[in-house]
Amino acid sequence: MIKAYAAFEPGGELKPFEYDPGPLGDHDVEIEVDYCGICHSDLSMLNNEWGITQYPFVPGHEVAGRISAVGKHVNKFSIGDRVGLGWHSSYCNECNTCMEGDHNLCRDAQGTIVGRHGGFADKVRAQAASVVKLPDTLSSESAGPLFCGGITVFNPIVQFDLKPTARVGVIGIGGLGHMAVQFLNKWGCEVTAFTSSEAKRTEALELGAHRTLDSRDKDALKASAGYFDLIISTVNVELDWGGYISTLRPKGRLHLVGAVLEPMKISVMALMGGQRSVSSSPVGSPAVIAQMLEFAARHRIEPKVEVFPMADVNAAIDRLENGSPRYRVVLKR
Repeated sequence: MIKAYAAFEPGGELKPFEYDPGPLGDHDVEIEVDYCGICHSDLSMLNNEWGITQYPFVPGHEVAGRISAVGKHVNKFSIGDRVGLGWHSSYCNECNTCMEGDHNLCRDAQGTIVGRHGGFADKVRAQAASVVKLPDTLSSESAGPLFCGGITVFNPIVQFDLKPTARVGVIGIGGLGHMAVQFLNKWGCEVTAFTSSEAKRTEALELGAHRTLDSRDKDALKASAGYFDLIISTVNVELDWGGYISTLRPKGRLHLVGAVLEPMKISVMALMGGQRSVSSSPVGSPAVIAQMLEFAARHRIEPKVEVFPMADVNAAIDRLENGSPRYRVVLKR
């Protein structure tokens, strides 16, 4: 039996829960959970905001732990290997998308917490193809958030072949944004943090931003017209998208990794004149996750985390939902 924490209704308190995972699949692994981050996607699923949650619901898709069992066709892992698991727990591994290396875009990919039980538990299971080994120098305590928040902001750097001379803006210096700033700085880019908070301004500069820009100052936005090659938005609220688009250089890109639910009001003429674009992306493939982990280890990039005992999972969720954590909340088993 796997011991976990589950909610039994939308927005419900997480309570101890046990379930029988059945026989281990031939291509699967079992991970003994050491740490598991809490992501805003966990909150969205907990509250059934997307209408796809099944109860009892065990959250947790930012897992760092150790391999405790392997299926008979798994050769890439050994018992005791330190590994991580993110948003996806399996892929079809047969479609053109998977064969091209874009497993994260597979139509048949299964989410770790969508129709499955996640990592707020002593163990979690997943297809070996979706699990990635941790570099020796990367801390398990802070590794979990890299598997969702980290790869979400790292993936566009790779996908768009971002040049180290690029001027990049980051909207939202929070759970995702604070990692984006660190990655972009070490990639070699000039990094601007968009923030209206004086405290966040100081923190962004400490994290590696070269400059900050008050996101509520329309004059400051106008003064930056035609400046950025790329702007990464990590927020999930509607903003003055036209104002941000105006700050893009010709062929510049506004890229959204925050799940904005409201329709975006955008002038096509503002895009057309400078051949600018607006795009979005989900997490990343296992190959890009491995690349991100190697990059993070080499440059000593780690998410800033606040750690709670897993037994205090409800207090940890409240901290994320109603507090201002700096910057990711992580459960320790």
